[in-house]
Amino acid sequence: MKSRICILAGLLAPVFAAPALAHHSFAMFDREKAVSMTGTVKEYEWTNPHVWIHLMAADAAGTPREWSFEMQSVQQDSYAGWRPDSVKPGDKVTIEFHPLKDGSRGGQLMSATLANGQHLGPPANPRLVFPRPPETQQ
Repeated sequence: MKSRICILAGLLAPVFAAPALAHHSFAMFDREKAVSMTGTVKEYEWTNPHVWIHLMAADAAGTPREWSFEMQSVQQDSYAGWRPDSVKPGDKVTIEFHPLKDGSRGGQLMSATLANGQHLGPPANPRLVFPRPPETQQ
């Protein structure tokens, strides 16, 4: 009987561990810095596990360069006001982001302001999205 339980536990362990291994850290972003940039949307990926927005913005020499910004999950960004049609290719947008520590063109998107003045973000705080029951709150 004990051997069956051990075998079953051994078979089920990877099932529960896989989601934890699939997620990554946000350690690659410099959360001490906030940068603002204006560009034109090249692509907007409304997908899980993270939403992405790709912008074309001119570098110091005026050459257009692609920048990629990681956001939160679809669910978290929905709570923050984002929708699948919030931006589309060709839209002009100003974003605030935490840059990548290695200096690559990209970062973690904090918020965005669209050409019409609409402000989106920051991503919803998970504690606000999924609050604890009132009896456990302090």
